[in-house]
Parts: sequence; C-alpha cells; structure tokens
Amino acid sequence: MSAFEPQVGPSDLDDIIAAVRQLQQGGGKLPSERDLAEHLSVKRHQLRKALEALRHSGDLKPARARRAPTALPRYGEELVRVTNPIEVLELRLIMEPGLARLASLRASSFETARILDAATTPENAPSGEVDFAFHLAIVAAARNHLAAEFYKMLRQVGVDARVKVARTAAPTCPKRIAQRDGEHRLIAEAISQRDPEAAEAAMRAHLLSVQRQIMERSNAGAFAA
Repeated sequence: MSAFEPQVGPSDLDDIIAAVRQLQQGGGKLPSERDLAEHLSVKRHQLRKALEALRHSGDLKPARARRAPTALPRYGEELVRVTNPIEVLELRLIMEPGLARLASLRASSFETARILDAATTPENAPSGEVDFAFHLAIVAAARNHLAAEFYKMLRQVGVDARVKVARTAAPTCPKRIAQRDGEHRLIAEAISQRDPEAAEAAMRAHLLSVQRQIMERSNAGAFAA
C-alpha cells in the first residue's frame, strides 16, 4: 500500500468513498476487501456500502460473480459446433453499435478514461486480450447487465469458432494492430465527447472492417483447400 493514511470517521460514508477514490488515483490495484478495511480503519460493512456506491456511479468495476473459473455457458459447445465467425460478427454488428451509443450517454469519467486507455495496444501486449478489454470496457459502460453477460458468451463462442473454423487465419500483424487501434480510438473519442451518433457509427465501421478481414481469410482458405 502507499504511504497515504486517510482519516476516516467510523460512520462517514462520504469519507470512505473519498479515501477509496484517492487510492484509485494512485494508479495501483485496490487490495482485497479485508485488507482495504484494515488499511482505512473502517468496518467491512461500511466499506461494502462505499464500494457499492462507487460501482453504482461507474467509478469501480462490478464485483465478479462467484463461479467456477472453468464455468461455461450451458449451450456453449453446441453453439460452437453450429456457428462460424461470420455469424458471430453479424450478431456483434447488431449489438455493439447500440452499446457504444449507450456508453457515450452513460459512461462515468472513470469508465471513459478506461476506454480511452484501452484503445491503444501497449508494446508486446497480447493483441487479442487488448481487443477484448477495449470492447468489454464499452459494454460495461453501457450499464446493461443482461447485454454484458450475453456479450461475454458471444465473444467466447467467437474465440472457439475461430479456432475450429478459421484455421487459415494469419497471425495479427503490426500494420493490422495499428489500423485496429486507430478504429478503436475513433470509438473511444466519440464516447468521451458524449456523441452517441458518432460512437455508434465508429463502432459499426470498425466491426465491418473486422468482418471484411474474416471473409477474406475464409475465401483464402477455400482457395488453398
């Protein structure tokens, strides 16, 4: 933990929230609930109220559901068997432009900053993980829990489908990463500017670009076969 030692009253919820926000601004990951309560010298039930308020305002990620790490959607394997990457992109084209629109209207300053930061791929970072983190940050900022859960399932099916269907896909190249980052930044900037039309249009353009690449790879695989 940092050298910051907040002075928090025994029942002052606003002070606890302010103390947690100050720790967030330090750039580090918050400790466990138990350690954080000890560090702030507050009761855990008081801390939980403060954390819930921060989650409700969008300044803190939603708490993870307690489930087995290997848990899969009920029909995950069957969905992978019957679908393909093009179908996955078609559903993403239906969902994500609308979610980008909602994010531009609902995102907190904390969520907007996270989206902007995730729009650029750090050097040597796993390309797929960065891409997923960017899109998931937008889905979270849209504040629709049902859509968020469905989106996670859709992306998982898409990953599995690419492994089983699109075996000829070439690895992501630096040029493509740069292109994708540019598309991501257009989406992020529209969201940060609270421009729903621009956010929706930029997301649709990005996904159409991804769809074209998948179709090109599929066609190349067909000719190679």
